[in-house]
Amino acid sequence: MGRMLDPADTDEVLLKRYARGDGPAFAILYRRHEARIWRYLLRNVASRAIAEELTQEVWFAVAREAERYQPTARFTTWLFTIAHNRMVDAARRVRRQVSLDELGHESAPVIEQLTLAPAAGPLAASAASEEGAALAQALAQLPAEQREAFLLHIEGELTVEEVARLTAASFETAKSRIRYARAKLRELLSEFA
Repeated sequence: MGRMLDPADTDEVLLKRYARGDGPAFAILYRRHEARIWRYLLRNVASRAIAEELTQEVWFAVAREAERYQPTARFTTWLFTIAHNRMVDAARRVRRQVSLDELGHESAPVIEQLTLAPAAGPLAASAASEEGAALAQALAQLPAEQREAFLLHIEGELTVEEVARLTAASFETAKSRIRYARAKLRELLSEFA
């Protein structure tokens, strides 16, 4: 009999265990990362329905690809790469170039999610606050490339190198996008305070 499942196992260990048929290992991975993936997608597409659909697609892909996963990067990098790719695929399915600026970051669902505690799940109820509205408006004012790099870095907890790889940008470009996004958000939010 194999070793008992330990909720403190690393993501990579849990995925390997799942690939060998350990279903509860997948459940732990899902609980750890589901809310972050959902928030990342929602903040980029600003539609609960699309974010929920894409979140399901991400987790189906994780389940399908578990046996082929090679830990050359952190699990979260791989996971957010899948989320990013699903988002791009969804944009292609509508047969037009979707600009993140056109997706309505001022919508109520995004404002609600921006005000949720980090541990809150997608179904958690939360009233929109003035701070959440200000942050949503500030995010909407960022250029698409800066917003995406910033959200991957903050929400996805990806390193600058990982953001650069995922967005097909140089390290310096990714670093600049994140730095400019932070500066612009600080400026915009200081007006709110």
